[in-house]
Amino acid sequence: MKLNQCIIAASAALATVAAFAADPQTLPALKKQPTAKKVLDEHLDALNKCDWNRLMAQYPKDVEFHLPDGQVLKGRQKVADLFTGFCKDRPNGLKGLQFTVESSFQVGNTFNVLWRAEAPFLAEPYKGSDAYVTRDGLMAAQVTTFDGSKLKFKP
Repeated sequence: MKLNQCIIAASAALATVAAFAADPQTLPALKKQPTAKKVLDEHLDALNKCDWNRLMAQYPKDVEFHLPDGQVLKGRQKVADLFTGFCKDRPNGLKGLQFTVESSFQVGNTFNVLWRAEAPFLAEPYKGSDAYVTRDGLMAAQVTTFDGSKLKFKP
């Protein structure tokens, strides 16, 4: 599969928003957190605020995102493209989606999180889970069940 096809396929799994990403932005400097829990907390706060710079300050060059249906995004720029699309206003993005942790447990430097996503534009909450793999104060990898095609939007 060609690179553009991979990006488009990955974006479909994440509410088809990455396909609408703007030109690549300048990536911010990395900002390490003192603990694995702080990495998770920073990620969720930045995601809920759609703060692209804070999100991208967490991801090292070799980051990997494992998405539904066996799709994998490798590298900081691919993740940046995904979040550029995700953080757009509706209808092209999902800005305003709020993730709430329902349960979480840590194994080594990995947090396994069951979450609920809600937004004024959703007809009902959406539930999923992620594994956040931290390394040296950064988010090294993420495995997610998030599938934007399963979101139920208000008419």
